[in-house]
Amino acid sequence: MNETSMKSPQLPPALIEEMAALSAQAVSIEFDAFVSALKQRFGDSLDAILLYGSCLHTTDLAEGVADFYVLVDDYQNAYAEHYLQFFNRVLPPNVFYLEVNYQEKIYRSKYAVLTTSHFEKAASDWFHPYIWARFAQPSRILSARDEIIRQRINTALAQSVVKFLKTTLSAQPESTLPVEAIWTNGLMLTYAAELRTEKQTRAQKLTQLSLNDYTRLTAAALPALQDMMERSESQHCYHIHSTRFKNNLTKFQWWLRRWQGRILSILRLGKATLTFRDCADYAAWKIERHTGVRIEVTPMLRRHPILLGYKIIWKLFRRGIVR
Repeated sequence: MNETSMKSPQLPPALIEEMAALSAQAVSIEFDAFVSALKQRFGDSLDAILLYGSCLHTTDLAEGVADFYVLVDDYQNAYAEHYLQFFNRVLPPNVFYLEVNYQEKIYRSKYAVLTTSHFEKAASDWFHPYIWARFAQPSRILSARDEIIRQRINTALAQSVVKFLKTTLSAQPESTLPVEAIWTNGLMLTYAAELRTEKQTRAQKLTQLSLNDYTRLTAAALPALQDMMERSESQHCYHIHSTRFKNNLTKFQWWLRRWQGRILSILRLGKATLTFRDCADYAAWKIERHTGVRIEVTPMLRRHPILLGYKIIWKLFRRGIVR
């Protein structure tokens, strides 16, 4: 019996059902082109394709970059290259760039690769929020090998919600908060644990875009959080239970996550130069899109993206643009 199956009985069944309904919602037909390309690329090793991120709310997919997670059965089956197998095991996930042509338009995406078992472990056990913070938020399962895989993923998604709330609620002082504040504050903590270019207002915007989803997920997760919060008399509000000791301990843990995240982000940036085509151009576009700061991508930066990329990130970090 794997670790996820041992933990799943502790998850409220209503939460798994909510996540299953959310992950099954329809998406734009343009995503079919990505699904076909990824199925062709990974073949029999493919377990599932998940869509997540801001593209769930976009009205023009051609203007942005779609975000996917590709779940495979085994890294050895997914890659012929031994170095990719190695990197995906020791510094997950591997991230790649993919463009598709649909109805004479170019659509762009990046996709990360994990095994399904690795994804389950990351959603429940990882100290750093890299996976569980992303997948506590709404996502879609675009393809699944079979219903067993789909059920495992939905259970992992539900586990991400519980992990997110347990880990972020402890950083809150004793108080009564609406659902919007609970998730906005939690997302801000997770953003700070990575080298992210997003502004602080982005967490609030994302929460507001999916507030109905977060309201249902919080209510469904409540049986797993009874020692941490309870419903308030005010509608969609919860009273957070906390102590000074627990609050200070949790803040220290988040301090550790911030430093862990900085180290992991720098290591992943170096790895991305081996897996992510035109990584310098993508990083410059991402920074300008979210901060308004334009980064000139010189020929030298394209030739040596690791050395100069670290230099640029350090400058942005000192200016407070990258947290």
